[in-house]
Amino acid sequence: MNTALSWIKAYVPDLDVTDQQYTDAMTLTGTKVEGFERLDKNLEKIVVGQILSIERHPDADKLIVCQVDVGMETVQIVTGAPNVKVGDKVPVVLDGGKVAGGHDGGPLPENGIKIKKGKLRGVVSSGMMCSIEELGSSRDMYPDAPEEGIYIMKEDAPVGADAIELLGLRDTVFEYEITSNRVDCYSILGIAREAAVTFGKAYCPPKPAATGNEEKASDYIQVEVQDEGLCPRYCARVVKNIKIGPSPEWMKRRLAASGIRPINNLVDITNYVMEEFGQPMHAFDMRNIAGNKIIVRRAADGDEFQTLDGQMRKLDHDVLMICDAEKEIGIAGIMGGENSKIVDDVTTVLFEAACFDGTNIRLSAKRLGMRTDASAKFEKGLDPNNAQAAIDRACQLIEELGCGEVVGGMVDCYPNPKKPWRVPFDWQKVNKLLGTDIPEQEMLHIFERLELGYDSEKKEVIVPTFRQDLECGADIAEEVARFFGYDKIPTTLPGGEGTAGKLSFKLRVEELARSVAEYCGFSQAMTYSFESPRVFDKLSLAADDPMRRAITIMNPLGEDYSIMRTSVINGMLTSLSVNYNRRNKNIHLYELGNIYLPKELPLTELPDERMQLMLGFYGDGDFFAMKGVVEEFLEQAGLKNKLVCDPSRKKPFLHPGRQAELIYDGKVIGWIGEVHPDVTDRYEIGERTYLADLDMPGITELASFDKKYVGIARYPAVTRDISMVAKKEIRVGQIEEVIEKFGGKLLESYHLFDVYEGSQIAKGYKSVAYSITFRAKDRTLEDKEVGKVMDKILGGLKELGIELRM
Repeated sequence: MNTALSWIKAYVPDLDVTDQQYTDAMTLTGTKVEGFERLDKNLEKIVVGQILSIERHPDADKLIVCQVDVGMETVQIVTGAPNVKVGDKVPVVLDGGKVAGGHDGGPLPENGIKIKKGKLRGVVSSGMMCSIEELGSSRDMYPDAPEEGIYIMKEDAPVGADAIELLGLRDTVFEYEITSNRVDCYSILGIAREAAVTFGKAYCPPKPAATGNEEKASDYIQVEVQDEGLCPRYCARVVKNIKIGPSPEWMKRRLAASGIRPINNLVDITNYVMEEFGQPMHAFDMRNIAGNKIIVRRAADGDEFQTLDGQMRKLDHDVLMICDAEKEIGIAGIMGGENSKIVDDVTTVLFEAACFDGTNIRLSAKRLGMRTDASAKFEKGLDPNNAQAAIDRACQLIEELGCGEVVGGMVDCYPNPKKPWRVPFDWQKVNKLLGTDIPEQEMLHIFERLELGYDSEKKEVIVPTFRQDLECGADIAEEVARFFGYDKIPTTLPGGEGTAGKLSFKLRVEELARSVAEYCGFSQAMTYSFESPRVFDKLSLAADDPMRRAITIMNPLGEDYSIMRTSVINGMLTSLSVNYNRRNKNIHLYELGNIYLPKELPLTELPDERMQLMLGFYGDGDFFAMKGVVEEFLEQAGLKNKLVCDPSRKKPFLHPGRQAELIYDGKVIGWIGEVHPDVTDRYEIGERTYLADLDMPGITELASFDKKYVGIARYPAVTRDISMVAKKEIRVGQIEEVIEKFGGKLLESYHLFDVYEGSQIAKGYKSVAYSITFRAKDRTLEDKEVGKVMDKILGGLKELGIELRM
């Protein structure tokens, strides 16, 4: 995006800054200036001169000697220009002045060319008359300049005046880097608004006046939009009695400074409004619109259309077209058609200002291999409410420049008007976010200058539709920050709970899980979060199992990746299966991965993402080996209380007699077990496979890295070994509960060292042996004290039907 400073000053009239001040301030407030170039660079001492007389050079056939009035004096200049005559007013560089380059239009020298008084073939020449190329410009920007020769100025140009000022070259062009979310700044008015707020000046945009005769545009043209999604708004106005001619100098100069070649008043007006309002426009010759009707519709696959550049374009169904009652006359938002272009004898013109879907325009332009100034703006996603203001401004210029007669009214297809939206505003939260202490009124003043509304009762900022980038409180805070001044925001330390250079508590627990798993011989696995619904059948889950309540992906890669996983089981078993079928032995894997549990279906809010630690192995090891890894992790995580294994709640994918839920302090934190043989068969694993699943958020709530150290015991321990006969259905966990309950304060530890089933034990029973340790902190225990405690323990065991083995 390029703008001339003079054009900005037209709407910010009190702006009085240097080029560098403008660059620095605008960049600091978020409108980044990439660079600037002065149009009068290396142009010095150039004035308007009038040729008083012309004589032939005495010694050169192609040179002439001119007497030129430059205001304060008359100077003699020798030139070879063939196009000058007596009375012409021309730009003259005086003795000691500078021009930008040579008459050949080649690359401009960095420091220009200095002009000195001298002799040409023996005749004194005091200065030089200039071509437009010598002034650093070209015929593209000054179409009235001769192809070869001196630039002839207007007859009313004051002799001796600053020629550079009269030519509109006393200006600076700034180049901006505009981010794609700031669509409003792809226009002169958007940049001017930013400049006005940046420098605290008044913003005076043009206000299109009411235009049009007593007729109605709807009597001339009808508009039908068949795809409102791709064309949310279409405005059309009619101008008759068109008079094609040159544009005024001020318009030419502004367009030229923006890099647009002036052509004629009609074309220049559409280009001028596109730059000023950021709204592309197009003009159609009404004679070429069949049925006086515009239809906005998709093209048909395989259609061909000739655009204004003479090229045939192959279309498809996704390209939006502007059509009349019989044919296509333009590619929407990209380029008009050869069959409806404006010609010199045009009498009645249809002006179009529309809003098209930005994504569609971008993709269509890419497929067609054509990117225009209009498509570059449309693809950003324009504000539909800007279309009417732009077309009214164009009609206003039509009347002011005498280009034609505007027909009254406008045909406007706008079925779903876009309305301003609201963003909650809390000035104290803004200050907390920015680390500032800006008064509320100062923030509101910034909003007012930015044309943002404010509802003081609801504490909401009302965002106008041209500010599509303002969506949340952080965006509002950014507006405050950039106009308060990033350089004024003090350096402060971050607030809230920080990590002080360490991992957060959650990540420390997860890191511990990795360390314990790897210490115990497990290797890390990583599997996809996307799965197939067929997984539930492979795991033998019931139709109403909660694990089947999965989130369906709207645009899946395929059925095998169509839902979000509710368990890591499938990924782990698949990884183990791959290893088994590649004949890898004794594979131990672990994964820390998220599962996605919807709160309700269909989704109304984000699902619960829960990190799970999944352990899996086949080969060396059994159920108790897996349980030992789980207990090691829990102990390292500070869960010192007893872990309870409850086998009563069955999971269909686990062996019915070798599984358990893991319960800690009455809360289920996971499960453990051997995979059901039917399931291992489905996954083609030919060995017993064991899994354990731990819910990391639940464990993190219970975890603690606090360590409590106690001194070395000063008194000896007393150990008692007992061997018991118990029914097979009695779990050792029940026995340990009795030992803990009746062991009292003297109980230090206990250890299961033998479980036996065989011919020496009755059928349906098992032998269980424990070593129990007692110790007192303040004395040496006597056998009598230990005996009393053991009697209580044995009494409790007897209530479970457990007897001592003799």
